[in-house]
Amino acid sequence: MSRKRIAAATGLALVLAVLAWSLAMAALGHAALIAGLAPILGMTIDQVLRGTRPRTTPASGHQVAPVPDKEDGAP
Repeated sequence: MSRKRIAAATGLALVLAVLAWSLAMAALGHAALIAGLAPILGMTIDQVLRGTRPRTTPASGHQVAPVPDKEDGAP
Protein backbone atom coordinates (compact mmCIF):
# COMPACT_ATOMS: atom_id res chain seq x y z
CA MET A 1 0.00 0.00 0.00
CA SER A 2 1.43 3.38 -0.95
CA ARG A 3 1.96 6.27 1.44
CA LYS A 4 -0.80 8.27 -0.27
CA ARG A 5 -3.32 5.50 0.26
CA ILE A 6 -2.33 5.12 3.89
CA ALA A 7 -2.62 8.88 4.41
CA ALA A 8 -5.98 8.96 2.65
CA ALA A 9 -7.30 6.05 4.72
CA THR A 10 -6.06 7.69 7.93
CA GLY A 11 -7.63 11.00 6.96
CA LEU A 12 -10.91 9.35 6.07
CA ALA A 13 -10.93 7.48 9.39
CA LEU A 14 -10.28 10.76 11.22
CA VAL A 15 -13.08 12.54 9.39
CA LEU A 16 -15.50 9.69 10.05
CA ALA A 17 -14.55 9.62 13.73
CA VAL A 18 -15.15 13.36 14.06
CA LEU A 19 -18.43 13.06 12.17
CA ALA A 20 -19.57 10.19 14.41
CA TRP A 21 -18.62 12.19 17.50
CA SER A 22 -20.53 15.21 16.19
CA LEU A 23 -23.62 13.13 15.49
CA ALA A 24 -23.45 11.60 18.97
CA MET A 25 -23.19 15.04 20.57
CA ALA A 26 -26.13 16.29 18.49
CA ALA A 27 -28.18 13.26 19.52
CA LEU A 28 -27.41 14.02 23.15
CA GLY A 29 -28.57 17.62 22.73
CA HIS A 30 -25.23 19.45 22.62
CA ALA A 31 -26.13 21.63 19.63
CA ALA A 32 -24.15 24.60 20.94
CA LEU A 33 -21.01 22.48 21.02
CA ILE A 34 -21.60 21.30 17.46
CA ALA A 35 -22.16 24.87 16.25
CA GLY A 36 -18.84 25.95 17.74
CA LEU A 37 -16.91 23.09 16.20
CA ALA A 38 -18.56 23.11 12.76
CA PRO A 39 -15.88 25.33 11.16
CA ILE A 40 -13.14 23.04 12.46
CA LEU A 41 -14.90 20.01 11.04
CA GLY A 42 -15.29 21.75 7.70
CA MET A 43 -11.61 22.73 7.61
CA THR A 44 -10.57 19.18 8.51
CA ILE A 45 -12.63 17.71 5.69
CA ASP A 46 -11.28 20.32 3.26
CA GLN A 47 -7.66 19.59 4.19
CA VAL A 48 -8.14 15.83 3.86
CA LEU A 49 -9.75 16.23 0.45
CA ARG A 50 -6.99 18.57 -0.74
CA GLY A 51 -4.37 16.09 0.40
CA THR A 52 -5.92 13.21 -1.51
CA ARG A 53 -6.40 15.05 -4.82
CA PRO A 54 -3.58 14.74 -7.33
CA ARG A 55 -1.89 17.93 -8.40
CA THR A 56 -2.85 18.66 -11.99
CA THR A 57 -0.66 21.67 -12.67
CA PRO A 58 3.11 21.47 -12.25
CA ALA A 59 4.94 24.16 -10.33
CA SER A 60 6.19 27.01 -12.50
CA GLY A 61 9.73 26.84 -11.18
CA HIS A 62 9.82 30.63 -11.00
CA GLN A 63 12.03 31.77 -8.15
CA VAL A 64 11.82 35.20 -6.57
CA ALA A 65 14.95 36.96 -5.37
CA PRO A 66 14.96 37.42 -1.59
CA VAL A 67 14.40 40.94 -0.28
CA PRO A 68 17.06 42.07 2.20
CA ASP A 69 15.94 42.98 5.70
CA LYS A 70 15.98 46.59 6.86
CA GLU A 71 19.01 47.75 8.78
CA ASP A 72 18.85 48.36 12.51
CA GLY A 73 18.79 52.15 12.05
CA ALA A 74 15.82 52.13 9.65
CA PRO A 75 12.44 53.27 11.02
